[in-house]
Amino acid sequence: MIHTLFTRLLRIVLAAIAVLTVASCTERKFRVEGTITQAKDSILYFENMSLNGPVVVDSAKLDEKGDFSFSDVVPTAPEFYRLRIAGQIIHIAVNDTLEHIRIKASYPTMTTEYTIEGSYDCAKIKELALMQQQLQRRLLAIDRNPALGVEATADSMSRIIEAYKDDVKRRYIFKEPMRPYAYFALFQALGDRLIFNPRESKDDIKAFAAVATSWDTYYPEAERGKNLHNIAIEGMKDLRIVQNRQAVQQVDMNKMGVSGIIDIALYDNKGHLRHLTDCKGKVVLLDFHIFATKASTDRIMMLRDLYNKYHVRGFEIYQVSLDPNEHFWKTQVAALPWISVHDDNGLSSQYAATYNLQRVPTYFLIDRNNVLQKRDVQIKDLHAAIESML
Repeated sequence: MIHTLFTRLLRIVLAAIAVLTVASCTERKFRVEGTITQAKDSILYFENMSLNGPVVVDSAKLDEKGDFSFSDVVPTAPEFYRLRIAGQIIHIAVNDTLEHIRIKASYPTMTTEYTIEGSYDCAKIKELALMQQQLQRRLLAIDRNPALGVEATADSMSRIIEAYKDDVKRRYIFKEPMRPYAYFALFQALGDRLIFNPRESKDDIKAFAAVATSWDTYYPEAERGKNLHNIAIEGMKDLRIVQNRQAVQQVDMNKMGVSGIIDIALYDNKGHLRHLTDCKGKVVLLDFHIFATKASTDRIMMLRDLYNKYHVRGFEIYQVSLDPNEHFWKTQVAALPWISVHDDNGLSSQYAATYNLQRVPTYFLIDRNNVLQKRDVQIKDLHAAIESML
């Protein structure tokens, strides 16, 4: 009896093993293989770029030849991976079809000079990655150009980024929104900041929504598609909040009193409460600033030149610091001759929302009657604008 029971159990176990073996043999997998030269003894990581961050799927220590081969289960919807050696990265997209992707690169230049075969989307992602790197180089060159002032630098960077976004939307996102490369384009970043930011731009929300809607059709159960919808919805909520604030500000003119501006009342570095409206009778440059930024020193020098040139004629600067560290702010403004106040709420400042700040630094010009005339993006020649009001 015991022998019979043992035999039956053994048969069940063997049958289960056989089923698992057949399943594993028939499980569809994609393959990523190739060669990365000049990388002897380096560890090459094959990572899945999940919604929660990179997850190591496999790794290999490269020999002198640099050959490698990785595989993973074919996903039910497009998925994203990367090959990485230290900080050198090659981005990969895998469709819900069986793919065999071949890559050749040299370690020192693997991020920029690799070749890739076997995947239409991976080729497009390479184009996008190279475009993004070129964008970063252009912005860095502008930032390091000593001939450009703070305003010209910010304006040039903004125009270049907007042109880049328009190009990517036209040629990659809206052209084939169902493709993995369109999804990849949405999440390109400069540093830790998304190039396409649905929390700040209606047009960027449209880009996210276009890809999300397309993924609903082609991959209705995909978590990435659902995530896109959530991002677009949250972006719309944030924009509505800003728009509602602006609408309230426009209809509630009592907030502006008889001055034509919304007053700001904050404390300076000596503990005195300073009202913006107390500057009536002077031409005022209202400046929102963060001292703990790379461009702060140049901007302060520019403001000092303006102050020295025009103050005796009735020009004043009312500068609002949004720095998180109040002590640091006090050390930075101790020797400044104009009105310097600090907002403890930083970038969450109600005044930043009231004046609809899109970026920091930002400035406004206010005339002698306390009427706000222009903001920085409307001014081509700051000196000429000040002269016209004095």
